[in-house]
Amino acid sequence: MPKKIPMRQCLGCREMKPKGELIRVVRSPAGEISLDFKGKKPGRGAYVCPNPQCLARAKKARSLERAFSAPIAPEVYEALEEQMKAGEAQ
Repeated sequence: MPKKIPMRQCLGCREMKPKGELIRVVRSPAGEISLDFKGKKPGRGAYVCPNPQCLARAKKARSLERAFSAPIAPEVYEALEEQMKAGEAQ
């Protein structure tokens, strides 16, 4: 019997994709928001495609703010974009 693949919805394009193809954005218990490429950090998670356009759509629709029930500063989005570009380089 094949192993079940967990599916998650991207907050930008709203498509269901395998969890391994998406990047987890996490809000730590301390309130810090960052990208979690391994999927192991503690805290509330939301998923975005590894595509800067999906992050831009999520920012425009304020999807991350709704997912985390907290306002997100523009500097945080800029840091997420930089982390996403650095993650692509690895």
